[in-house]
Amino acid sequence: MSRILNSVKVQLRRDLSAYRGTALLPLRTIFCTARKHAEESNVSSVLGKRWKDTADTVIIGGGCVGVSLAYHLAKAGMKDVVLLEKSELTAGSTWHAAGLTTYYHPGINIKKVHYDSIKLYESLEAETGQAVGFHQPGSVRIASTAARVDEMKYQMTRTHWHVTQQYFIGPEKVKELFPLLNIDKVLAGLYTPGDGHIDPYSLTMALAAGARMYGAQIYNPAPVTALSPTADGKWDVQTPHGTIRANRIVNSSGFWAREVGQMIGFEHPTIPVHHQYVVTATVPEVKALEKELAVIRDLEGSYYLRQERDGLLFGPYEKMEKMVLQDSWVRDGVPPGFGKELFESDLDRIMEHVEMAMEMVPVLKKADIINIVSGPITYTPDLLPMVGPHQGVRNYWTAIGFGYGVIHAGGIGKFLSDWIRNGEPPYDLIECDPNRYGKWADVPFMCAKARESYGFNNVVGYPKEERFAGRPTSRTSGVYDLLKDQGSMGFHAGWEQPHWFYKPGDDTGYKPSFCRTNWFGPVGRECKLVMEKVGVIDLTPFGKFIVKGKDSQKLLDRLFANTMPKVGHTNISHMLTPTGRVFAEVTVTQLAPGEFLLITGSGSELHDLRWMETEAADGGYDVDISNVTEDIGVLGIAGPNSRKVLQKLTDEDMSDAGFKFLQCKTIKLAGTPVRAIRISYTGELGWELYIDQKSMAAVYQAMMEAGKEEGIDNFGTYAMSSLRLEKGFRGWGAEMNCDTNPLEAGLDYFIKLNKPADFIGKAALQEIKAKGLKRKLSYITLDTDNIDPEGNETIWHNGKVVGNTTSGAYSYSIQQSLAFAYLPPELCSVGQKVEVELLGRKYPAMVVQEPLVLTEPTRTRLQKKAKSKA
Repeated sequence: MSRILNSVKVQLRRDLSAYRGTALLPLRTIFCTARKHAEESNVSSVLGKRWKDTADTVIIGGGCVGVSLAYHLAKAGMKDVVLLEKSELTAGSTWHAAGLTTYYHPGINIKKVHYDSIKLYESLEAETGQAVGFHQPGSVRIASTAARVDEMKYQMTRTHWHVTQQYFIGPEKVKELFPLLNIDKVLAGLYTPGDGHIDPYSLTMALAAGARMYGAQIYNPAPVTALSPTADGKWDVQTPHGTIRANRIVNSSGFWAREVGQMIGFEHPTIPVHHQYVVTATVPEVKALEKELAVIRDLEGSYYLRQERDGLLFGPYEKMEKMVLQDSWVRDGVPPGFGKELFESDLDRIMEHVEMAMEMVPVLKKADIINIVSGPITYTPDLLPMVGPHQGVRNYWTAIGFGYGVIHAGGIGKFLSDWIRNGEPPYDLIECDPNRYGKWADVPFMCAKARESYGFNNVVGYPKEERFAGRPTSRTSGVYDLLKDQGSMGFHAGWEQPHWFYKPGDDTGYKPSFCRTNWFGPVGRECKLVMEKVGVIDLTPFGKFIVKGKDSQKLLDRLFANTMPKVGHTNISHMLTPTGRVFAEVTVTQLAPGEFLLITGSGSELHDLRWMETEAADGGYDVDISNVTEDIGVLGIAGPNSRKVLQKLTDEDMSDAGFKFLQCKTIKLAGTPVRAIRISYTGELGWELYIDQKSMAAVYQAMMEAGKEEGIDNFGTYAMSSLRLEKGFRGWGAEMNCDTNPLEAGLDYFIKLNKPADFIGKAALQEIKAKGLKRKLSYITLDTDNIDPEGNETIWHNGKVVGNTTSGAYSYSIQQSLAFAYLPPELCSVGQKVEVELLGRKYPAMVVQEPLVLTEPTRTRLQKKAKSKA
């Protein structure tokens, strides 16, 4: 303080001198001006530059991810980009990272992130003049079991329709790329050219140089001490040097992310874990090589290994019972001053993996260890980062939870920059949406899942994968206790939901496979149940919102491309992005004048809510949006006997004439304590009953009792998926998402381009329609054996890649595999033959007329028509 006061005295003398001969100003004004100048001078002496009071975007955290975002925003032309780093750039996890880079990722969307990162790193040195130490010898994932071979074939078919090169290779080629390998156990490899490693410190400094070159300001040391939202959606970012008023803030603070989030009331589910890697001294056999070794990932040994100068570097992932969480930081916060420190190494903890590495790479047995690095890296429960705007507050974004920050940094910086500037994500990346977690993702859940995710880092990645640590959460439906022991449960946005149900004689339990497995027969039984009798399904995980208020219809007309339903009616509506892509699919029901019930998928609950809240706030709409997801349970009842069962329980007319397709009513159910239940007839899932969670079990038991004569039973989500595809129903996240427009997805019926309201994306869709489509969603059947499509498989025609599947299943009605697929318009005609790649083999497929199975309302209508003609 005395330092600032002395500076004020000096500055005051200067200002008084400057004011001589001018009109007199109040002494208070002169003093305040002098104080401001003095404070700025003091800040400049600490930071080496002038402090900015305002910014368009303030990025909190100077690791490689945060600096990459500053670089991309500034390069794209955004003015007033400020990055605040609490100590020095790369402090935290970046500086000690092993720096691996790879095009490979099992997720379809994150491949794009990796691709953008590597392409940036290849050109960054030439652009900025800063060396980055980028090596690209390629990488090989090693398969030493039959399941691993299948996994690689599975991943190959999900890669052919992407831009990155990837090759399934034999042991000889693996040996060629890594001559020091013992290939006795090697069955195959997955080779990705262009992979390698980069120096994380040099990369970050090059990105920082680029950010400054394009006009961004980087302040350090500049710790953030408080965050305060303003009434107009901006933020006051407080630091010891002063406060910055920002249009938006981005939390990219690594393992400090929880502490930054806590400043505004969030408990982000991120936790530091201990990760170790070992560096050897010079290995003569390595030094003698003529070219750099490819990076290898021994998946059974659960470690990566690469060349480090003339030695080797390898890093294992211990099993979940051995790995170490730094959970004290979750409880007590990161120790003050921790930044470029490491943990004490523990070679004993990773010795099992060291021994496996020595067996696979025998020269390691004679190598001297010169360093063991043990540092914190950040994990989320599912190992994927949290990227994008956060629901619950305006203009707060996150880029946190990066277990692999170096390979994600370049691509995520570009992804977020594009989203911030354009108002929509450049491509679909919902698996990284920060809003996939809610309050149910508490500390015990986070710790259990982080431990599981680290320990399962290199397990075989099967389709329909389930992981069981930390379950169940607080999200269980009113019928969970009745159903939990009757079948195989799946995990959806924190909820437990039955996938399929057991009967005596079934092979029970979770038994994943790349081919048909133990659930195949039972799911067929459930499909038959729904098609011929009546089945009940727990649909509670749906996201549920009530929108009401003076401007509710006006807001929804702006958000949705469909017209809003009348009171007592339901429709399917889509929220679009400004460029006309499908942001969400929602079932909309008008319960009373100006009061709407909105239903969305479990995985997009807060994703959709944030989009609606943002438009409501930015547009100044007088509405109330309530999230009632956890308050309301949902039971679906479907099948030809469903009306009979419901009629036994109510005096309401449940006949086809009395309760029509897409109607919604409030009814009373006899034999239950429930006074009123909201019920909607959607046709797709039969009837949906919306019930208070506490009354759900009673309603379920009443239906099961009433339906005994009709053969009522349970069915799960696997059967529902098969039935959905048979009926030609599109699914959000598969046939439609932020990578597709509704016209190519065949959603024309739900898009009302002639409605008066100027809905978001309307102008873009009109332009897309005028220009014509480059691809179209097609419906195909496949001739397979013991395998079915899942989605994202490559489609071939005349030896060339022409498209990809979006979802697939076995149709128990026609006894054949089927799928949705995007194809060029010239290959979409009914009868067109193509091939679909499954596990390394191309199966014949054909475009057919959809749907294969008619919906119940359509079947009823045709039956009535046939009777009238007779």
